[in-house]
Amino acid sequence: MNVCARPDGKTQPPRAGPTDPDAALAVAQPSERALPRRLCPGKKPGISVRICDKLAAPRGPVGGPLGTTAMPPTPRIVAIDGPAGSGKSTVCKRLASRLGFVLLDTGALYRAVALAARQSGADWDDEAAVVAVAAGLAARGDLTLEVDPEAPTIAAGPRVMLAGKDVSTAIRQPDISLGASRVSAYGGVRQALLELQRQLGAPGGDDRAGVVAEGRDIGTVVFPRATMKFFRTASLEVRARRRQAELEQKGVDVDFDQTLADVAQRDERDRTREVAPLRQADDARVVDSTGKTIDEVVAEMQRVVEDVLG
Repeated sequence: MNVCARPDGKTQPPRAGPTDPDAALAVAQPSERALPRRLCPGKKPGISVRICDKLAAPRGPVGGPLGTTAMPPTPRIVAIDGPAGSGKSTVCKRLASRLGFVLLDTGALYRAVALAARQSGADWDDEAAVVAVAAGLAARGDLTLEVDPEAPTIAAGPRVMLAGKDVSTAIRQPDISLGASRVSAYGGVRQALLELQRQLGAPGGDDRAGVVAEGRDIGTVVFPRATMKFFRTASLEVRARRRQAELEQKGVDVDFDQTLADVAQRDERDRTREVAPLRQADDARVVDSTGKTIDEVVAEMQRVVEDVLG
């Protein structure tokens, strides 16, 4: 029988998870082999990630209004927020790789909900329908993140699985990006994903382990007690160019003017939504990448993080 390792080095079968449908996941205790990471056996109710990794989640209480869910301690969390096209994804991957931290792309979860809503025929502007889709994913355990054991680095990031199908590429289409911005404005959707994000950031048995988490409310809502917070930004034109280049690299032919309009539209929606709007945390360090290379930005952020962590 497959087992996960306990902090004392002994092994035990995976424990049953929370029965509350809002309880997003339980991350397994560290495995005897830190890399490559493998998925622990079993499937639990709710949106789940089961990874034998350096991360481990406390079995604390969950639930309550958005922003009041009981949070585990959050040492060694690097929270990176910022608007669309600010270069968060690329920077986070490289920063996580350099630090030896696990990468957590929270935006992928909202993209997956948007895709699932479309597939089910739910209109993104129909809040009740979209929340029902998110609740259904949680109840069935149909939204999961899977770490690829063949990934060359710890920062490769997880595959996004929807009802057993890898949708990691499908959720990156421009229309799904806009859909993610719409569905993420609904409190019911954000509540469903909140505990998932927090437990993914829980510390593990190795006190050197850490997480680089990216999103739009990481430092303000998900991990308000993160060790280090950054707010990544750049000019609208620079962000639109980056977004266009990113899509073209994936074989998607897009017009710059349309991309510029899409980025501006998403900025407005993210800033003005009632629930967890995009904003800079009071204690976040602003990193404006306009006129800077990716390597320059990553090096700057790495120096700051290493100074803080020691």
